[in-house]
Amino acid sequence: MSLDDLNADVKDAYSALGDELLVDLDRETRNELAMLSAAFDTDDESELVRRAVHALYRSTVDTGDLDFHLRQGYDVTYDEYLSGMTYEEMTGADQYPQRDDERRYQM
Repeated sequence: MSLDDLNADVKDAYSALGDELLVDLDRETRNELAMLSAAFDTDDESELVRRAVHALYRSTVDTGDLDFHLRQGYDVTYDEYLSGMTYEEMTGADQYPQRDDERRYQM
């Protein structure tokens, strides 16, 4: 997989999500959401869910988990995704032919 594949998958997932998302809550999640609602004094649980997604995303980026999964699935990092090019493309390493080390010192 590649950077182009990742871009296509992100676009597909984005369009598939739509504006609303129905989520089934288990007992533990319901309890935690109720605690957060009470602590933040809000009746809008959807705002808490949005914050949770942002917190998970930030944590995943900060710890390197996102890079780990992107490297496994797409062979790119989050920085490469943001820049729109791979490190090889950034440094020009993909522009030169591979050296033939066996013939390198032959006269």
